Amino acid sequence: MDPPLPPHPVHAQAIFFRSSHSVAVARRRCIGRNTYCAGATDREVRPSRGIAYALGAIASVQVGATVARHLFAFLGPAGTVFVRVAFGAAILLAIARPRWPRFDARKWRAIVLFGLIVAGMNLCFYEAIARIPLGVAVTVEFVGPLGVAIAGSRRPLDLAWAAMAAAGVALLSFSGGAVTTLGLLFALGAAAGWASYIVISQRVGRLVPGGDGLAFALAVGALALVPFGIAGAGGALLNVRNLGIGLVVAILSSAIPFSLEFAALRRLSRQLFGILMSLEPAVGAAAGFLFLGQQLSLRDVVAIGLVIVASAGATRTAAPPAATDVP
Repeated sequence: MDPPLPPHPVHAQAIFFRSSHSVAVARRRCIGRNTYCAGATDREVRPSRGIAYALGAIASVQVGATVARHLFAFLGPAGTVFVRVAFGAAILLAIARPRWPRFDARKWRAIVLFGLIVAGMNLCFYEAIARIPLGVAVTVEFVGPLGVAIAGSRRPLDLAWAAMAAAGVALLSFSGGAVTTLGLLFALGAAAGWASYIVISQRVGRLVPGGDGLAFALAVGALALVPFGIAGAGGALLNVRNLGIGLVVAILSSAIPFSLEFAALRRLSRQLFGILMSLEPAVGAAAGFLFLGQQLSLRDVVAIGLVIVASAGATRTAAPPAATDVP
């Protein structure tokens, strides 16, 4: 997938935020992009429209990735990700309008680390899709949240899901052709970044109530990407056309999917939402085929299928962890 700009579980009124609605949430069991896995309770589930919203969010993210891929010819991966994150930060700051807070050193450390992780995760992913097919990159990156979801589990079934996902990634690594070693390494870096992002975003959400921490973290990420963006794109960053396309990427990859996910989570259980998010690698492969002309071998398709089944299975059979209220 095209990695998101970070969500926050508090402010329902902003399209970039994901609200828990005071629902008890299960930490570290989310497969999809929603960090806190907040969702409707079983009695509140109204799946039909929620499923449409969730699938729309997935499609928007992947279409955004294909638009970004076309922008690489003008800005390169680093320049493109800088423009995307910078626009995302600007939109979020405009929506949240945070006042200059008085954070202590511990909160600032968490915010800065969060911002750096967001920058590294997105940079690695864009460098990956510059070298390997979108569906392959999304599949490998998905190992990050899957690993977080089953980390520490000793249940044989969870270990089986992990082994299935590992087999899928191994098949991709031996597929050859359009799948390069450097591209896979960047995708694995994005997977590690996504796993770290899940963990640190939970910490920031606990330390800094409201949207201020998120807004400043995203600004930190944009600042961290400045030298990469300038080195990768140079004067092309001043081109109005390139900036316009970059804004479209930010909207497709962040604003639209976050608002749709927020709507979906009001209608779906956490488990069903997580299972739907497991379809991201397949949608990424379809988007790459339709909009980028990227062909996948039978081995690639089998490998992507293994990761999807492992992700959905881990979500479906996960033992419910202790619920915690998000402040």
